[in-house]
Amino acid sequence: MASFLRFRPAFGRAVVSCGVCAAVSAGTAGPAGADPPVPDPPAPPSVSALSWEVMDARTGDVLAAKAPHRRLPPASTLKTLFALTVLPKLRQDEVHRATYGDLSDVSEGSSLVGVDEGNRYTVADLWRGVFLSSGNDAVHTLAHMNGGVPRTVAQMQATARRIGARDTQVRSPDGYDTRGQFSSAHDLALIAREGLKNHDFRRYMATKWARFPAAGGPKAFGIENTNRLLVGSHGVAPYPGLIGVKNGYTSKAGCTLVTAATHNGRTVLVTVMNPQDGDFNAVYEESRALLDWGAEAAPLHARQAAATRRPSAPQQLAVAAPPAPATGAEQPDDTSGGLGRHLGAAAGLLALACVPVLIGRRLRRRRHAAGGR
Repeated sequence: MASFLRFRPAFGRAVVSCGVCAAVSAGTAGPAGADPPVPDPPAPPSVSALSWEVMDARTGDVLAAKAPHRRLPPASTLKTLFALTVLPKLRQDEVHRATYGDLSDVSEGSSLVGVDEGNRYTVADLWRGVFLSSGNDAVHTLAHMNGGVPRTVAQMQATARRIGARDTQVRSPDGYDTRGQFSSAHDLALIAREGLKNHDFRRYMATKWARFPAAGGPKAFGIENTNRLLVGSHGVAPYPGLIGVKNGYTSKAGCTLVTAATHNGRTVLVTVMNPQDGDFNAVYEESRALLDWGAEAAPLHARQAAATRRPSAPQQLAVAAPPAPATGAEQPDDTSGGLGRHLGAAAGLLALACVPVLIGRRLRRRRHAAGGR
């Protein structure tokens, strides 16, 4: 018993040393590498949009949202899906002479960049017309170059399904109000996130001004991006770090806007659909507020996610190397190996003590049996 009592302190020191050996050797009081708790992000701002979403563009994590899967008319923000689908199919330097057929199915009341029948345009010219002026005439010209509107619509629908945009139903390539056509804040964020992976998509969505066509000529003119947060216009200040993406408006959809901004190497995507505020700039200012919030929330969310994935301190310490044996004055009188030897010897003696008893019992049974015959 005395040997066991002497062993207990040694056993206690072994467990503690294994648990905090790094901290003890460093002269600290707690587990090594322990991170302070990550604060929660602040509450997102209150905005009037029927639907909105804030997404971390790198991870695809949704940071905050309101009715993100509500199906609503997308207006010209659907042009992002058109671009995602058709951009890889046409060479940017290809030259096309616009025809009457290219422009014949453009809906009345559409926004136009000014494609003229008979004029020559590069594919890059037409994409600038799509992104800067939201030109439905440029969309339809590109769609005809891609094999026609029906073919392009089918390809857009397939692209939506491929990237998981399940709330989107495509009826027109340009996003103009069409019966049965809708998308959602979440889908538009997914589409934009995919678009960011394409160099040409990123280039066009960030372009502020251009000549149309770029080659010049007597009929060339300047165009400006209609995304007010990008260029700063109509009483809206430009947003620092904004890199795109696309705005839209129809009487049925109201104002819609997909934006992307980068701060400290992290890009946040914001979709805002149909603000109820009444101010025509509300879609820009509500997007601004959500971008500000996302810039603060995204890094906190990333740190929380990393802390969740990281093993806890006890788990890390449990796999630490075992401590070196105590030396000098700290050497215990006994060790776990010594206890094992004592217990083993005691068990052996007990077994030997039982042998004569068992032998005696068997002899008595034999004598008893012999007398009974």
